[in-house]
Amino acid sequence: MHRLRTTFARLRPLTAAQTAQRLSRGLRTFQPTRCPNESVAAEPFLNGTSSNYMEEMYYTWLENPRNVHKVLSWSKSSASLTPNSKLPMRFEHFLLHDEFTIVGHNCFTQNVFFGVQGSGDVKYHLGMYHKRINRVSDRYITMSLMANPSHLEAVDPVVQGKTKAEQFYCGDTEGKRVMSILLHGDAAFAGQGIVYETFHLSDLPSYTTHGTIHVVVNNQIGFTTDPRMARSSPYPTDVARVVNAPIFHVNADDPEAVTYVCKVAAEWRNTFHKDVVVDLVCYRRNGHNEMDEPMFTQPLMYKRIKKQKGVLQKFVEKLIAEEVVTTQEYEEEVARYDKICEEAYTRSKDEKILHIKHWLDSPWPGFFTLDGQPRSMSCPSTGISEDELLRIGNVAASVPVQDFTIHGGLSRILKGRANMVSQRVCDWALGEYMAFGSLLKDGIHVRLSGQDVERGKFSGDFTHFFSADLLHSHRHHVLHDQNVDKRICIPMNHISPDQAPYTVCNSSLSEYGVLGFELGFAMASPNALVLWEAQFGDFHNTAQCIIDQFISSGQAKWVRQNGIVLLLPHGMEGMGPEHSSARPERFLQMCNDDPDVFPVSLKDFAVHQLYECNWIVVNCSTPANYFHVLRRQILQTFRKPLIVFTPKSLLRHPEAKSSFDDMLPGTHFKRVIPEDGPAAASPDKVRRVIFCTGKIYYELTRERKNRGMDDTVAIVRIEQLSPFPFDLMKAETDRYLNADLVWCQEEHKNQGYYDYIKPRLRTTITNTRTIWYAGRESAAAPATGNKQTHLTELQRLLDTAFDLKAFSGKP
Repeated sequence: MHRLRTTFARLRPLTAAQTAQRLSRGLRTFQPTRCPNESVAAEPFLNGTSSNYMEEMYYTWLENPRNVHKVLSWSKSSASLTPNSKLPMRFEHFLLHDEFTIVGHNCFTQNVFFGVQGSGDVKYHLGMYHKRINRVSDRYITMSLMANPSHLEAVDPVVQGKTKAEQFYCGDTEGKRVMSILLHGDAAFAGQGIVYETFHLSDLPSYTTHGTIHVVVNNQIGFTTDPRMARSSPYPTDVARVVNAPIFHVNADDPEAVTYVCKVAAEWRNTFHKDVVVDLVCYRRNGHNEMDEPMFTQPLMYKRIKKQKGVLQKFVEKLIAEEVVTTQEYEEEVARYDKICEEAYTRSKDEKILHIKHWLDSPWPGFFTLDGQPRSMSCPSTGISEDELLRIGNVAASVPVQDFTIHGGLSRILKGRANMVSQRVCDWALGEYMAFGSLLKDGIHVRLSGQDVERGKFSGDFTHFFSADLLHSHRHHVLHDQNVDKRICIPMNHISPDQAPYTVCNSSLSEYGVLGFELGFAMASPNALVLWEAQFGDFHNTAQCIIDQFISSGQAKWVRQNGIVLLLPHGMEGMGPEHSSARPERFLQMCNDDPDVFPVSLKDFAVHQLYECNWIVVNCSTPANYFHVLRRQILQTFRKPLIVFTPKSLLRHPEAKSSFDDMLPGTHFKRVIPEDGPAAASPDKVRRVIFCTGKIYYELTRERKNRGMDDTVAIVRIEQLSPFPFDLMKAETDRYLNADLVWCQEEHKNQGYYDYIKPRLRTTITNTRTIWYAGRESAAAPATGNKQTHLTELQRLLDTAFDLKAFSGKP
C-alpha cells in the first residue's frame, strides 16, 4: 500500500497546476489516498520508510493541514501562503516555512526548540532526557542519553564532560549523585584511541567523574573483521588495564550471571569510585544490519550461530526445568508484555507531532521561552563600569593570599599589570582577566582547560622588547608558592565574596579527549563560559572529529545549542610550519552563511546573523575586542560555538593595548574596525583600501607609516569573519568609491581567509569592482621553516599591498 501511495505521490507533480486551480475552487478531483481513519503518524513520510516523504508530506498538507500539524496561528506575512488562500503554498515555500522542521527521517514539529531548521539525523543518533521513579528507592532519577555520530567512541569524552558538569553544579564532589555509563563495541573499544584518552582522564583532579561503568558488547566481530585482525591483545578490554580497572568477562547467554556481574560492578563503582568494565561475551545473530549477509566472511561462525538457541528460549527452558515457572506462566507473561508494547504502539499513532525537546539530551530549563525561543533578539552592551575594571585589574596585579612567596620574574609581571591599570590600559592577558572576572562576579562559572593554560604558553617573538624571563608565558592564573610544595593561589577566585568559582586546569596532552570533555561540560548549562585552548592552533586537527561531528554541525543535526569557546593561537611568526597556522580556512569552510546572498536588513541585524549561523569565527586585533566577544558569548540570549584565532606576538606587542574607554558601559564588540586615521578624514583621496584581519594589521600600519601613505591608503580590520558583516563592509566599500579594494593576509593564498572573504566581498559590492589579493602564494605547507625566507615573503606581500600600480593592467 505504501508503495502504491509513493508512486501516486510521484505522479502528482505532473498535475500540480490543475490541482492548485481545483483546490482554489474548493473541489476535490480525486479520492484521498490515505484512509481518514488511520493516524498520520503511521504514514511512511513520518516513519522514514518513504524515499520521498517530503513530497508526501506536502501533498497531504495540501489536502488537509490538520493531517500534518496542529492548527497554527498564521502570521499576516504568511497569510498568502495559507491553504485558505487562492493559491496553495508552493513546495519550496513549504520546505522553508518556519513552522516545519525535519528531525532525522521521521518527524516534523512546530515551534522547535531553537526556531531554526536543521538537517536532522537518523533516529539512532538522537539523544533523550527522561526522569522516572526508581521503584526500589522511591526517588526520581534522571537519565540522559547523549546524541552521538557514527564515529565510534567519539561520544565517550563528551559523556564524561557532561557528567562532570552535572556533578559540579549539584555540588557532588564524590560522584555519589551523578554517574556515567558508557556502552562500547568490542572492536571499537580496542581500536579507537579515544577510549585510551578517555580512560586517562578518569583520575585527573579537574576531569574525574569518580568512576564510570563501561559495558562492552563483545560480539566477537567488527562488522566483517575477525578479532585476530582487529587487535593484538587477547581481550578487547585490555586497554582498561592502563588504569587498573577491574574487568568482568561474563557469558551474555546467562542473564543471571550478567545481572550478578552488573550488580558487582555497580557496587565497585559506588564503593571505590573508580572505573569498572563489564565484558558481555556474546555473538551477533544477524549481520551488521538488515541488509548484511555475514556468511560471506564468517561462514563457519554463522553456521554455529544459526544452530544456537536464543537467550530467552534457553533461559525459559532452564527456569521451567528448575520448576521456577510453568510454561503457562511464561506464556502469560510474554502475552502481557506484548500487550504493553502493542498498546504503546497504538497510542503512538495518535501522536501527530514529535516535539524536538523530547530528543534533547541536555535541556536548559528557563533559558528559553516556553515555546523554545530566545527571550530577546538583542544583545546589551558588553562593557562594564570603570570601578569594576579597576577592582578586577587590582586583583590581577596582586597576590591575595598572605605569606605567599612568588617567583621574582612573576613579581615584575604583576607590577607591570599594576602600571597598566593605573594608566587605564590593558594588554591581551589583562583584557582576558577583565572578561573572566566580570562574568565570575555576575555569577557565571568560567572554566578554562587545555595544555598549559594555567600559566599560558608564550608571548611571541618580541625578544627585542622584553627580557627572557618574561617571554615564556602571559596568563599566570595560578600562582605557585616558591617555598611550599603544591601550595597555589588563584587570584581570580578572590574578586568578590559571592562570585562564581573559576576553574582553570592544565589538561593531559590530549586534544581529542579533552576537547570532547569540555564540549560535554558546556552542554550541561548555558550559564557558564567553557573554553578550550590549544597549545598551538594547528594542534586542533587531532580533535577534528569533535569539531566536525559535534561542534560545527551539532545544532543542525540534533537541535542542541552549545556555547563552547575554542582559543586557537595563530600567526605567521617565522617559527616553522607546525606552529604557525590554526587553519582558519577549515573553520570558515564549514560556516553555513551563503557567500552569494546579501542578507535582508533587519532590526538587530548583527544578532539575527549570530542566531542563524552554526558557529562564530573571530580574529580579534585588540584586547578590548577580545574582552567584548567573550562577554557577548554569555550575554546573548542563545548559544553558539565561538572560534577565536588568538595571537602570539600580539600578547606583548607595545601597540596591541586597549584603553579602558573601549570597555566601559555602552561599548560593544566591533565586528569591523574601520580606518580612523588621516585617510578616513578624506575618503575621496584614498586610492587603496586594504582589508585584513588579525596580526597583519600591525605590520600594515607600520609599513604604511614608513612609506608616508597614511592619507592615501585606508586599512580596515574584519574582526568577525563569520557570520560575515555584510552591512558594515558595504558601508566601508561605499565610503571609498575611488579606491582599489585589496584583501591582504599573511597566510598562503590557498589557506587563511581569502577563499572565504572574496566571494562575500564581491556580493557586498554586487560584483561591480575587483577584489585584489596581497599575500603569500599558494603552498602545501602552512609556513616556511626558514626565518629569513619568512621575512622575505612578508616584505614581498607588503610591497604588493602598498604598490598602487601593482594591479595596473590586470583584468
